[in-house]
Amino acid sequence: MSNLEFGDIVLGGNIFGWTADKDQSFTLLDAFLDAGGRSVDTADVYSAWIDGNSGGESETIIGEWFASRGNRDKVVLATKVFQHPQRPGLRPENIRAALDDSLRRLQTDHVDLYYAHRDDPDVPQEEYLGAFDELVRAGKVREIGATTFTADRLRSATRIAQEQGLTPVTVSQDHYNLVERGIEKDVLPAVEELGLVELPYWSLASGFLTGKYRPGLKVDSQRAGQAGAYLEDERTVHLLSVLDDVAAAHGVGVTAVSLAWLRSRPAVAAPIASGRTVEQLGGLFESIGLQLTAQETTALDEASAHRIVPAGA
Repeated sequence: MSNLEFGDIVLGGNIFGWTADKDQSFTLLDAFLDAGGRSVDTADVYSAWIDGNSGGESETIIGEWFASRGNRDKVVLATKVFQHPQRPGLRPENIRAALDDSLRRLQTDHVDLYYAHRDDPDVPQEEYLGAFDELVRAGKVREIGATTFTADRLRSATRIAQEQGLTPVTVSQDHYNLVERGIEKDVLPAVEELGLVELPYWSLASGFLTGKYRPGLKVDSQRAGQAGAYLEDERTVHLLSVLDDVAAAHGVGVTAVSLAWLRSRPAVAAPIASGRTVEQLGGLFESIGLQLTAQETTALDEASAHRIVPAGA
């Protein structure tokens, strides 16, 4: 079980240095803390996929924000290793070097949560778990996380840590939201069984669960193709009407309800979400403290139940 206090929302930092420049990112981070947010999630690879970027841009912006505001102790900070172009994989020496790189960019001496951004079948699990444990014992990392691991690999990581006296994985981060419920078949039960905490990413389904994507409407967004694809299923379109009803009952937007539903799921502590503007963060702020009734949760469960099994499975 994690000892970290994540709050109701984790602010996703993948947009920093991508769709939000330094000044915009500072504004978003300030607004998030002012609204009561406390957790920020990033990765060493963000945002190497952009022309002219090399990876580490998000961490660099966050580090400059820490230095400017002097508020590192107010943030639960998570970053990840595996996918940086110059630091790929989970070899122990790579994990150590990648963390030192991240700490320099983040301008801090530790991260609260350090993830394996992917599993690495080319490295024995006890070796990379040993490297993470070493970093915890050195005071550079508080807790260890695993992103998109299978249920079996989460179980084996837990078993190895117990047998060898290593720091265990405490947090799992997976693709999970109202229209992507596939982890409920095996990963989420394993997370609950092992006493881990789930922090879902893509919690708003590329913006679809903000409610701005509707039949017949064109949305100007880099993620419009992904989000718009959900409109091809009439059952998922129906889900929007259920979300509308629940949102109206609470006097909030669809975004807030979508995030509150995630928090109601077993083992989920807080969803990871972001926005390019302070206005877009408004839906995240509305969700802080929002609790759905059992009837509302059931209605959303039933309206999205067809998404438990991924398409084509």
